Amino acid sequence: MHKRFFLLVFTCSIFATPVLADKQSQADVSIGAAERHHEDPTKVITKLALGYNEDLTLSGAISLDEVRKLNANINEDGSNWKVGGSWLFKHGIVNFNIRHSEFDHGAKKDGYSIGTFIPLTSFDVKPFDIEIFPMAGLSKNEGDMAVKNQDTPLEQSYVLLPTSSIGGYIGYFAFRPMTEKWTALSFGGLSKGSDDYNGHWYGVGASYKIDAHQSFNTYMFASDDDFGSDEKIGFTYSYEFDGFSLNL
Repeated sequence: MHKRFFLLVFTCSIFATPVLADKQSQADVSIGAAERHHEDPTKVITKLALGYNEDLTLSGAISLDEVRKLNANINEDGSNWKVGGSWLFKHGIVNFNIRHSEFDHGAKKDGYSIGTFIPLTSFDVKPFDIEIFPMAGLSKNEGDMAVKNQDTPLEQSYVLLPTSSIGGYIGYFAFRPMTEKWTALSFGGLSKGSDDYNGHWYGVGASYKIDAHQSFNTYMFASDDDFGSDEKIGFTYSYEFDGFSLNL
């Protein structure tokens, strides 16, 4: 039931509300994609990215118009993927995501979320030239949690426990240009949900702008929740297709 609801919201938001996005949102957007920093999470543009963080990853976004885009990423074996959409408004961007993640011992998680980034620069807040984007949203997680088998304490065996949780999350993304080319990155967040679900994530990185279309970043992050934990160091090369849009 919840899957159908999230999919219905996702589909209707993209295809059934173009008039709302075109007439209301575009009128509110004062900064175009070309003027936004290449690491700005509210930037609506078509781009393709190739990365590595112990797995090869492919990600990208397709602009539907000036305020809407589709997003997706996947790793090399398809065990972790995400699809979603974004809608830009005057004081932030609304994101909807569906994701699948797999962990050690056969644990796996399907997640559904809707939330927003709000740039504090919209309110003339930019401490020490740091652009901060608080985020918050609602989420649902379901899947199989790996629990150590208490019947065999001397063996490393696990059983899978089906679980489901509805809750929310808060966090932030921030960057600070250090030079014309280099930018420092930081992010983190917490999630809470029903059935005592808890999670957190955090990371730091650096980004290098090669030219108007190309950029490269490197990062390290850690995440942990009831389904599993992850710690990785990675890098990503991105290419932006300036001006390309499906104009739907």
